[in-house]
Amino acid sequence: MNSDDLACFARVVACGSFSRAAVELGSDQSTISRQMARLETQARTRLFHRSGRGVELTEPGRLLLAHAQRVAAALDDAQRTLQACADDGPAQIVIAAQPTIANTTFAAVGKALLRQFPRTRLRFVEGLGTHMVGWLASGEIDIAILYLPAHAGGLEVDLLLHEQLCLVGPPGDPAMTGEWPLRALADVPLILPGTPHGLRLLAESLASRLGITLNVALECDASTSVTKRLVQEGCGYTLLPLAAVSDELASGRLTAVSLADPAPQRDVALATSRNRPPVAEQWDITRIIRREVQTIVANGGWPGATLIEQK
Repeated sequence: MNSDDLACFARVVACGSFSRAAVELGSDQSTISRQMARLETQARTRLFHRSGRGVELTEPGRLLLAHAQRVAAALDDAQRTLQACADDGPAQIVIAAQPTIANTTFAAVGKALLRQFPRTRLRFVEGLGTHMVGWLASGEIDIAILYLPAHAGGLEVDLLLHEQLCLVGPPGDPAMTGEWPLRALADVPLILPGTPHGLRLLAESLASRLGITLNVALECDASTSVTKRLVQEGCGYTLLPLAAVSDELASGRLTAVSLADPAPQRDVALATSRNRPPVAEQWDITRIIRREVQTIVANGGWPGATLIEQK
């Protein structure tokens, strides 16, 4: 015997007929009849007296009813428990992002998630892309919003947007006008992260394809804000997305020009681990993040970004 057939049996008894039970269960009478015939075969006895007025229990049917009612009650209780869990959301959500992405998205995403899951403990983490890949694999974080790494093995990724890179220079630099040919990066002293960093790998890859050698005057593996301060003080130039320097550009503390021939870009994606079970309500959480990112871009809060349509 299986629980579905026993729960159906209890409903048929409560309704007094197969047809009324089918309506309540959202099924059809022939399906209910087959289930009850299967149950009688397994019980090796008749459970119902059938007539034109409906059904009545046989003596074995009355004996089975008490068991079937307990099974039906247990199934209802399990469904209510799962629904309550779904309504409350997960106990904790840990979301990580790289600094520029975190600065652009965390406020809106946090507000939306707390509104949807008020009982959930929400934790935000900043980190490098290479760190986040490891954190996803180990379960330290549930979801990452990151620049898509060159090798995304072990990750389930959902692309959100393309983001253009620009050349960032000190304030008042007369050369920072118009567009900057990518080949001309060889002519300026650059401040870039060390080689394991995604931005450095992208820059080196672009240089290799163009047959140029980058002039890396200074390596900085500190935060983006430290790199921007170094540029502001005249220590060199750097490559950053427009969103990372929008405040400094508005206040005149930095300058920036678009890169061209070709224009480099990075993809921003939602990432989860393929090798770990998903956090509760993960689909809803990622849907909320995508919606908030779309709103930010549409309202001009992510300069230099172009949304990727979801397939």
